Amino acid sequence: MQPLAVSIGDPAGIGPEVIARSWEARDTAGLSPFVVAGAEAPLRAVWDGPIATISTLDQAAACFHAALPVLPVGELLDATPGQPTPAGAALAFAALEKAVALTLSGEAAAMVTAPVSKAELKAVGYTWPGQTEFVAERSGVAPDDAVMMLAGPHVRTVPVTIHIPLRQVPEALTTDLILRRAETTLRALRLDFGIAEPRLAVTGLNPHAGEDGHIGLEDQTIIAPAVEELRRRGWLAEGPLPADALFAPHIRTRYDAMLCMYHDQALIPVKALDFDQGVNMTLGLPIVRTSPDHGTAFNIAGRGVARPDAMIAALKMAAQCAARRAEAANR
Repeated sequence: MQPLAVSIGDPAGIGPEVIARSWEARDTAGLSPFVVAGAEAPLRAVWDGPIATISTLDQAAACFHAALPVLPVGELLDATPGQPTPAGAALAFAALEKAVALTLSGEAAAMVTAPVSKAELKAVGYTWPGQTEFVAERSGVAPDDAVMMLAGPHVRTVPVTIHIPLRQVPEALTTDLILRRAETTLRALRLDFGIAEPRLAVTGLNPHAGEDGHIGLEDQTIIAPAVEELRRRGWLAEGPLPADALFAPHIRTRYDAMLCMYHDQALIPVKALDFDQGVNMTLGLPIVRTSPDHGTAFNIAGRGVARPDAMIAALKMAAQCAARRAEAANR
């Protein structure tokens, strides 16, 4: 399998540190070879380990056991942890562009993105809401068809609506949107996670899933018809289910993923159960893309306290999903 392409993220954040520490754990964690798209300076600012500058991804496997392979994508001669700069944001942009291109061309098996600062990127001309939308556009996928999954050892969740005010969620929810998100999730559970008959739980929007219309009608009029249609199409889906009980251990283990109606309904369980090992995976793409489910953490960058667990989990998930796709393509 080809190596993974890892975009360095904002060089002033914890991305360089958790990438380097992941390479240190390559043997104990059983990581596949990966290449950092970025620059050497941000890594040197937080790490004194061995680095191999490469010009093609074919060189990565040969040196990965002895050094962290870095594919330069721009010139950044200096980086100070915790102090973001326009030059650093430009590097993050270039690294993301390179990682997408390498993965789309097949030179990389999958891509993993380290965290970026949206505010810093905006200042250098980045117009996409986040990395997900950029990767989707470059992959030829409409933004609404790129679905965010949060996955950890204990739970997988998918939010139907994401970065909108809570008061706008009921208006944004439609039966068709729920169906599209659900089927993208179910197909990914089959293809990327190897689950032959995936089981999907669909949460309600209101407390107690509306309590038969006494606490809101959206559960009956919007969500329930989507679940019924999923079943009609042959999928294993249940809902709308009360979200306050769904994530209890004896209930959540019945399902392979939970489709949630809004951002916090999906992210709170992942943050509570799998904070240090949470992975953000974009579903619905022709390529595999994962990311550690945390931000740049400028406040702790360079202090040696950032944990690499989520980056390690993102690297492992990307490699596993890419291998399953390759196996399916060769059948």
